[in-house]
Amino acid sequence: MASAVGLDLVDVREVADSVERFGQKYLDRCYTPAEVAYAMSAPDRVTGVRRLAARWAAKEATIKALDASERGISPRDIEITRARDGSIQLELHGPAFAAAQAAGATAFAVSMSHQGDLAAAVVVAHKGTRASRIRWKR
Repeated sequence: MASAVGLDLVDVREVADSVERFGQKYLDRCYTPAEVAYAMSAPDRVTGVRRLAARWAAKEATIKALDASERGISPRDIEITRARDGSIQLELHGPAFAAAQAAGATAFAVSMSHQGDLAAAVVVAHKGTRASRIRWKR
């Protein structure tokens, strides 16, 4: 199974500035209602903005993993959700889903983090149908 990796780093202060300056218009343009609801359920505003920044990083990392920067993907076409067990998942819609199909991506692994003024995400797009095998050398 082949894989492609995308990585992105976001300055949380830039997201905070956009939320402050543009408010709901910014949130509606960049995030799905579920993403905004999750971020705003944080115990404080700072953590909520960090959650948004991490999701923005994951959206950018997904586009990089799919090599799809020129495909006209809206930020809302890439949705970061949480499974029942708390793990992070990607849900791709419209042009993002089409880009994943065109890239041959069959599964994704996502990791996000935020600390202080930085948020980061890594997305691995797995391609193909065969399970990967690890070979150990002694």
